Amino acid sequence: MRLSEPAPAKLNLALHVRRRRADGRHDLETIFAFTVDGDTVAGEPADGLSLAIDGPFAGMLADDADNLVLRAARALAEAAGVPTNAALFLDKKLPVASGIGGGSADAAATLRLLTRLWNIDPAHASAVAPDLGADVPACLLSLTSRGEGVGERLSLVDAGVAGAPVLLVNPNVALSTGPVFAAWDGVDRGPLDDWRGGRNDLEAPARGLVPAIGEVIDWLAGQGGAGFVRMSGSGATCFALFNDEAARDAAAEACPPRWWHLASFLR
Repeated sequence: MRLSEPAPAKLNLALHVRRRRADGRHDLETIFAFTVDGDTVAGEPADGLSLAIDGPFAGMLADDADNLVLRAARALAEAAGVPTNAALFLDKKLPVASGIGGGSADAAATLRLLTRLWNIDPAHASAVAPDLGADVPACLLSLTSRGEGVGERLSLVDAGVAGAPVLLVNPNVALSTGPVFAAWDGVDRGPLDDWRGGRNDLEAPARGLVPAIGEVIDWLAGQGGAGFVRMSGSGATCFALFNDEAARDAAAEACPPRWWHLASFLR
């Protein structure tokens, strides 16, 4: 019996960084949204725990013997008091270190998958998610929501974007979260109210580290029918919400081949 679980890409419609905390983390306010498409995690009963990785970005995880999928499985088994028995399979379609929660989405999908495979209380998944990463609770929910604290305090919101055609574009540059937050100037530019009038406070430091982000944003803004353009998370992936599917598809077809892109819809 093999089960599968989607791991949709995470987007930050807005991301306001409010302060750097004494523990080195950051208080923020954000609106999470999720695409229909992304990675996929599958699993089946087995003696012991194993993980096989396939897909266009599998090579970037080849040397990671303790990635978030395996850590999520072990944490869930320990919390539920069950054996860590599962053969897991990850189809890695999303780029790594790209600001769209790929690893967090994979961990969250693993928690949902194993909750079903092991027939355990979903509360265990919610309990272990925050320790796996700041975005994992939001990815576990995978619904449009407002995140506060380090992103783990969630409340569902209606942002009016369900079904919106979206195009994600990454300049094929991996960008780790830590250096971007370290480069943030520490200025609190105010709370998040309306996400459309908001901002991503990490865009400036990310662009300083990866100037190609500016090229991607400018290119997306120049596409017909692109009504909203922003960088997601700590970058380097940027996205545009389009007025209709045809305009999004035209932009996807015109995307420079040196860049990764994904045409999808928001959930």
